[in-house]
Amino acid sequence: MRVVLGEDLVLLRDGLIRLLRAYDFDVVEAVDSGPALLDALLDHRPDVAVVDVRLPPTFTDEGLRAAIEARKRVPGLPVLVLSQYVEQLYARELLSDRGGAVGYLLKDRVSDVRQFVDAIRRVASGGTAMDPEVITQLLARGARDRPLTTLTPREREVLSLMAEGRSNGAIATRLFVTEKAVGKHIANIFGKLGLPMSEDDNRRVLAVLAYLDRV
Repeated sequence: MRVVLGEDLVLLRDGLIRLLRAYDFDVVEAVDSGPALLDALLDHRPDVAVVDVRLPPTFTDEGLRAAIEARKRVPGLPVLVLSQYVEQLYARELLSDRGGAVGYLLKDRVSDVRQFVDAIRRVASGGTAMDPEVITQLLARGARDRPLTTLTPREREVLSLMAEGRSNGAIATRLFVTEKAVGKHIANIFGKLGLPMSEDDNRRVLAVLAYLDRV
């Protein structure tokens, strides 16, 4: 699986290269700036890109903007953001294009290498991988939106777990309830938010993220 890596910290970049190669990823290019990242993504069109949000020259949001621009030119290009920050404006733009193959993980919350590797593979295969804290911040921004305020606390929990990409069974296990109860919560959530029901986990996540982009 071919990977382009965008990370400006040399020790972290080299560490990620070694880790990815240990799990049989082919790191075709590793860059340290936004412009170089965009060039690498367009040149290689990798199976997946792993990018930091804040890259030179200004250390604001170059990495995320480069990823968004690359996906505009190469629709569906898989991108996993790995960062210390949640850049809400551009994160919403990346996550709500309904193309799938996106993820957003926070560096200081990645504690399991295998889960990280699985997240990369899931994004590369067209799925989603979302850190719960990212979802919490996106939900918080829309907390004053009337449809969201109609959700019960349990429904908001279920909505957040759905947006992470969890199946009904995984949500049931996490919340110590039955899958039937989860199904009822999801039906209520989709009804209150005016979203179409879907049994496909990835489409379900994208529908939720698309809704969050509007609030």
